[in-house]
Amino acid sequence: MAREPGRPLRADAQRNRDKILAAAVRVFTEDGLDAHFERIAREAGVGTGTLYRNFPTREALIEAAHRNEVVQLCDAVPGLLAALEPREALRVWMGRFIDYATAKTGLADALRAVVASGADPYTHSHALMREAIGTLLAAGAAAGTVRSDVGADDMFATLAGIALTSARPEQRAQAERLLDFTMDGLRPGLVK
Repeated sequence: MAREPGRPLRADAQRNRDKILAAAVRVFTEDGLDAHFERIAREAGVGTGTLYRNFPTREALIEAAHRNEVVQLCDAVPGLLAALEPREALRVWMGRFIDYATAKTGLADALRAVVASGADPYTHSHALMREAIGTLLAAGAAAGTVRSDVGADDMFATLAGIALTSARPEQRAQAERLLDFTMDGLRPGLVK
């Protein structure tokens, strides 16, 4: 039985859905388009019927897994800003963004298949990312520790570029240096 749109899931159903999404990310990251629903269900500890009830198509599962990862990344912003100074929160989040982006290289093929099917998993995700980045930049600007003339779109493009050039684990040190260079460029007073 399908649930009504907008109606929240029962706690056990939400736990199953979360386990399916986490397993899907792992399996699609490892196997790409060769990922099997049966393996995802097994790794999630649910039956294939539960998986198909939640995600009737491969595309729906891939898109939901991608979106869930983005939401988790973006939902971390308020906690980071509550625990850290804005500049430090931005730097920590940037590192998490690189972790997210580079860990999902196997998922990229699966996402391309979703796009080829006519869906657009990126528009909503990019909007969430820009909002998260904008919140971090605004907090840093308000604290006087980050330039106020840098927009979320420019920062998103910068981070995406760093992720693209640092996709392999052995390139992580380079990514960290690039993030530090970026933070140096965000210091207020550098532009006259």
